[in-house]
Amino acid sequence: MNDPRPSRILAIDDDGNLIRLLAESLEGAGYDVMSATNGLDGIKQLYTNRPDLVILDVMMPRMDGWETLNRIREMSDVPVIMLTARDAEADRLRGFELGVDDYVTKPFSLAELNARVRAVLTRAAKARSDGTPPPQVVGDLVIDFGSRRVLKAGDVLQLTPTEYRLLAALAENSGRTLSHEQLLEKVWGAEYVDEPGYVKRYIWYLRQKIEDDPSEPRYVETVRGFGYRLAKS
Repeated sequence: MNDPRPSRILAIDDDGNLIRLLAESLEGAGYDVMSATNGLDGIKQLYTNRPDLVILDVMMPRMDGWETLNRIREMSDVPVIMLTARDAEADRLRGFELGVDDYVTKPFSLAELNARVRAVLTRAAKARSDGTPPPQVVGDLVIDFGSRRVLKAGDVLQLTPTEYRLLAALAENSGRTLSHEQLLEKVWGAEYVDEPGYVKRYIWYLRQKIEDDPSEPRYVETVRGFGYRLAKS
């Protein structure tokens, strides 16, 4: 049975005018919007109200967006869209490594943000409705989808949220080769299909943590000219 309540969105930004515009636009689209003007109040709102999605500004006084995001990830896997005035590649990669679901660069149109919100909420709802597959075992590597943990020889590996999503996408298609475009859509979203560098960089990060010898990978295999696949169990 579908949940009849509107999705709850928490917007955290020190710009009061932007918060007001976001609230008007998102409420007009049918969402229930709450707001905070600093990271600490945002964390309190997250704990109290359990939003379905967080829109978080990077540049804030006292507790900036990065520290706020770290605090959020300590207590929740709620989807997060980051707002930033900078379009630096390093910022985008840092955000994805910390578990950001999407990135919007200021200045942006409210229509664009609404589209990103819909896309992220749709992906999150699909992930919940797909059910939890049984753990995937490949050699001494165990991907436990229920707990979102990865174990190697019985030890829990410390993967970032993006690294976990990448490995999970490969594990759900174990033995099949996924192209760069397929991985970008599954892990980062359809709007990132023209950013193959993200896949290559995060495959490298992932191999550093799961492979005995990252230069000779036996779990995540490269299929030259196409993409990657997880070895069969």
